[in-house]
Amino acid sequence: MMDWRAPWWQGGRGAVGGNLQTIWPAVFARPFPGAAIAVPARRERWTAPDGDFVDVDWLAEPAGPASPLLVLYHGLEGSSDSHYAQAFGHWARQQGWGCAVPHFRGCSGELNQAPRFYHSGDFAEIDWQLARFAELHPHGPRVAAGVSLGGNVLLRWAQESGHAARQRVRAVAALCSPVDLGAAGDAIARGFNRWVYTRMFLSSMKPKALAKLRDFPGLYDERALRKARDLREYDNVVTAPLHGFVDAEDYWARCSAKPHLAHMVGVPALVLNARNDPFIPAWSLPTPDQVSSWVTLWQPPHGGHVGFGEGPWPGHVGALPLAVGPWLAAHC
Repeated sequence: MMDWRAPWWQGGRGAVGGNLQTIWPAVFARPFPGAAIAVPARRERWTAPDGDFVDVDWLAEPAGPASPLLVLYHGLEGSSDSHYAQAFGHWARQQGWGCAVPHFRGCSGELNQAPRFYHSGDFAEIDWQLARFAELHPHGPRVAAGVSLGGNVLLRWAQESGHAARQRVRAVAALCSPVDLGAAGDAIARGFNRWVYTRMFLSSMKPKALAKLRDFPGLYDERALRKARDLREYDNVVTAPLHGFVDAEDYWARCSAKPHLAHMVGVPALVLNARNDPFIPAWSLPTPDQVSSWVTLWQPPHGGHVGFGEGPWPGHVGALPLAVGPWLAAHC
């Protein structure tokens, strides 16, 4: 992955390349070499400890009881339909692995029922889910990967769990994750990022939050929500008060995984970030002296945000699982 290079038609220096390598794979590329159709899936609905529901999509063909199981956590407003989830599903299927994508609340196509959503540090949510996966798949090795927001949450779970994390999974991987939430929040609020990515995220987040107010009037300030124009303003109005934080700054500071990487123990962790990711400034990425010996850093110069598209036009996004999958497999 450190030697990954974009096809010539996804090239470009600086922000141009980072944005092209982010947008093209997400919109046009196929999930895997030769794969043009979605991975067949089956859905389960789990009841959460608070009585709400979580939808989990599995590969339609069940893996053997001793086969490895990959649990994949999606990014902000993603789902099992996201290009990277499909890519990992194709890879797992080819390996004879099981693969499951638990949806963060409100991301499976149906609004969740409790007066809450999900957030970048919701490690308690990860804990009960991985405990459930351990019960359902007790005889085969289990590993977990998280993409973007999902990777930061997964790291925070592993950091809070310490050596006990080994009872749930054998390794974790955080892919293109904003481990410094403040730096990422500031970056996505400026210039091209604000007009494209921020507007894309808010176009689904705000309608969900407004719909939640119909079930729970007064849960947060509707007028301020309608006026929110970036993730900081949205988090100040919705995420922070809804999940017990003072404001966006408090939320970002308490939930960022980067400050805890130096003390991380228990399970091997891969932290992968392209240095031209438009969401995540290269200067904010962890350095080798800021992480423990349990953490492996991959920081290729190119790739964009969950991009890494390659192959003949229109390309595919199989490079990510083809690189990360063997790393995870080595710990099974």
